[in-house]
Amino acid sequence: MLQTFETMPTVTDRSCRHVHWVLGDQLSEADLYATGFDPAKDWVLMVEAKAESTYVWSTKPRTLMFLAAMRHFAEELTAKGARVLYQRLDAPQHTGSLLGELDRALAWLQPAALHLIEPGEWRLRAAIVALQSVPVRMHEDPHFLCSHAAFAAHAKARKQLRMEYFYREMRARERVLLGKDGKTPEGGAWNFDHDNRGSFDARGPGLLPPPEFVPPDAITLAAKAAIDQVLPDHPGDTEDFAWPVTRADALTSLDRFIRQRLPLFGQYQDAMWTGETWLYHSHLSAALNLKLLNPREVIAAAEAAYHRGDAPLSSVEGFIRQILGWREYVRGIYWRFMPQYLERNALSAHEPLPEWYWTGNVAMRCLSDVITQTLKHGYAHHIQRLMVTGLYALLLGVDPKAVHGWYLAVYVDAIEWVELPNTLGMSQYADGGIMASKPYIASGKYIQRMSNYCQHCPFNPALAVGVKACPFTTLYWHFIDQHRDMLKANPRLAMQVRNLDRFSADALTAIRERATAIRQSGGQP
Repeated sequence: MLQTFETMPTVTDRSCRHVHWVLGDQLSEADLYATGFDPAKDWVLMVEAKAESTYVWSTKPRTLMFLAAMRHFAEELTAKGARVLYQRLDAPQHTGSLLGELDRALAWLQPAALHLIEPGEWRLRAAIVALQSVPVRMHEDPHFLCSHAAFAAHAKARKQLRMEYFYREMRARERVLLGKDGKTPEGGAWNFDHDNRGSFDARGPGLLPPPEFVPPDAITLAAKAAIDQVLPDHPGDTEDFAWPVTRADALTSLDRFIRQRLPLFGQYQDAMWTGETWLYHSHLSAALNLKLLNPREVIAAAEAAYHRGDAPLSSVEGFIRQILGWREYVRGIYWRFMPQYLERNALSAHEPLPEWYWTGNVAMRCLSDVITQTLKHGYAHHIQRLMVTGLYALLLGVDPKAVHGWYLAVYVDAIEWVELPNTLGMSQYADGGIMASKPYIASGKYIQRMSNYCQHCPFNPALAVGVKACPFTTLYWHFIDQHRDMLKANPRLAMQVRNLDRFSADALTAIRERATAIRQSGGQP
């Protein structure tokens, strides 16, 4: 039985032991029942709220991903006999916030307790913990393979938190991709990252597997209409929205990725190409983060493909490393260091985020392509995020909190526990090295090596000065100049400081002047 907030006042049987609040990134029936949910005694509460799309200026594709998946999940629960109280974004008399609608629901149902899985954002978790109107039972998220206690134990034993060592522990503990002895890594190495850096030749990627399009049904179209009504001025486009928003569609997408794209994923996971949004990537991160897929089943599917001989070890290991290693690691970092982590700004970066990050109207082809693609699909793969949009913001000196707000707003898979450490730590080095051993910096030559963007761009990645110089290259050398003392002490970047010292005084002056001009023009060359 699905009830809306409009129909709830007429419901005669509101008998309720507990309310189980299911948030928009907790769409797992198994996880719901793991919290002690009893459909005969309890109610499920689900709420869409405008405030969740306005505290950062969320794009329409991101908001639609959440709302469409939530509405489908609610329908599936009611079809199985659960009592669901659901509040829609466009409902009349909506308070506009999650907690405002929670108060209304609790007043109607008067439960003995509120149960929920902990939110993926510190701000919401803190607000719920502070509730006084009803006892709150908050459950640790069973979706993840590494508990808070397990990550704390890992961290306690180390002076530095590095993903590689965490990943090895997780591989051993979960017995994933191990040799016959059950201890050593399959293939004799824990990491095949050196095989995961291929780029396309001049002919490009060639014939690619078809993208995973799931045409929107009536439920998704209704959610889209609500967004257009309530959030008409938000950026982004939903005309091409085709993400899997049900568990069944997510499982189909997983199966197709394993069969069609995993074999070449490893080799080309860092490659980029003009007009090619999807390439060999899985496009499963949103389904994983909304809990439509469980990471255990995704890892198992990839490992099974290797053992069948359907995908090489370098591809399978690289894919599993992103889930079993990186995904679990960034979650551990988030909960260990929040809420102070959000305020970190180790490089003292304070420039505003350029306005064109919201439009894609910028002369540099790589940035224009990646941002336009992001606003259209709510998606860019990890190198486009780290080494195009993120790298430019880092080199430009943008306030990391503003960069974080943009990433959280534009991507369909963005939830703060995963987005914030990736942005502040990995991309912007704002945490001073908690996550990464060095800033991820590069000149325009890296983008030229990994893509064909530079072929269609008016700027030359080999030049640091002059009107034809690539802004990435200018700002790269300027970044090294600004942070030379910090970088000189880093074994992995000290050589670049020595290379900068070979520049003439006139060249350094020209780089500084052009970098200043770029900043003063809002990031435009």
